[in-house]
Amino acid sequence: MRADVVVLGAGIVGVSVALHLQARGRSVALVDRREAGEETSYGNAGLIERASIVPYAFPRDPAKLVRYGLNRSTEAHYHLAHLPRIAPWLARYWRASSKRGLAEATRAMLPLIELCVTEHEKLMNDAGIAPLLRKTGWIKGFRSQRTFDKALREAEATKPFGIAYDVLDQAQVHDREPHLSDVIIGGIHWLDPATVPDPSAVAKGYARLFLQRGGRFVHGDARSFGPEGGGFSVQTEGGRLSAAEAVIALGPWSDDVFKPLGYAIPLAVKRGYHMHYKPQGNAVLNHPVFDTDAGFVLAPMTRGVRMTTGAEFAHRDAPPTPVQVDRAEPLAREIFPLGTRAEEKPWLGARPCLPDMRPVIGPAPRHRGLWFAFGHNHHGFTLGPVTGRLLAELMTDAVPCADPYWFRADRF
Repeated sequence: MRADVVVLGAGIVGVSVALHLQARGRSVALVDRREAGEETSYGNAGLIERASIVPYAFPRDPAKLVRYGLNRSTEAHYHLAHLPRIAPWLARYWRASSKRGLAEATRAMLPLIELCVTEHEKLMNDAGIAPLLRKTGWIKGFRSQRTFDKALREAEATKPFGIAYDVLDQAQVHDREPHLSDVIIGGIHWLDPATVPDPSAVAKGYARLFLQRGGRFVHGDARSFGPEGGGFSVQTEGGRLSAAEAVIALGPWSDDVFKPLGYAIPLAVKRGYHMHYKPQGNAVLNHPVFDTDAGFVLAPMTRGVRMTTGAEFAHRDAPPTPVQVDRAEPLAREIFPLGTRAEEKPWLGARPCLPDMRPVIGPAPRHRGLWFAFGHNHHGFTLGPVTGRLLAELMTDAVPCADPYWFRADRF
């Protein structure tokens, strides 16, 4: 089997890359061990985060750091045995989160963030799944005035970027979310982001469009990938698949492929969990709600109300330790009438992260024809389509929609 390009990984990033290359005349084969959108792209909060102009930085608040260090937080949890392995990466993350580093990351990511909703919307229209897109934004809720005041100052800083938001007092929060309790004293309603009730269905819809347009989707083990005869090949269920060019878009598994090729890119994972709940009675959640003080999101999904947790620092393949779900659930019940759990056990996923808070998008420095697209730091679902566009533009010598300098693989 042959193709112009083989794309490893059928999450939202890989499928988007495949679609954009296909639209530019390349024959593309998409390879994954599972179906599209069944790993990291399945488990997020369904946000297309147009308002996240400033990336998620390493916290500098001493009180928060002490709480994290005690390992009792709903926002962050760590495996003690993993700390020696992750400590150098955390140190780089901390340094990159300086005022100067954060400003640089913000400047780098801004063109991608600005295009995130419109690029999703184009693909959803083409895929016939436009009804999944909800342009209603999301709400950041607060339990304490101190946290609320701090967030208002941070929101003010987004005004030069034209980000729209409403400041809500408690009554206004209840107008938009009648079933939230008085534990939430106020909120910020970010208006520019869009949301979806089933992120996996979006990735699968894009994969169907790819197939309808003549693409090939084959199952295979990306670890069998390697250079071959001036190009690349990978073993699939249908035999060896060869291509002149290849894209590694495997999210948290990308290092399984790029490390054996000699690349030392500091990819780490922040694990995260979710659980679905049936609402009690006639309770309805209209928007995703982030409980800022408790560190979890409640999002209205097709399967019920999805509660997503903060970050867990552990080996990617370590057994699940969903203590954050158990800690967050009683707090979530304080703000919304959750009913019974809709699943036997929490879902576990891994967010691929790089310490400077931006992904790798571009050519591999030492292998002509090899390209990278991974490490999106909480925003893989948000940035999947625009990443696909940018990488396809670079691979076809078109004018790029963002400056690729910031995302080059050799910056480390």
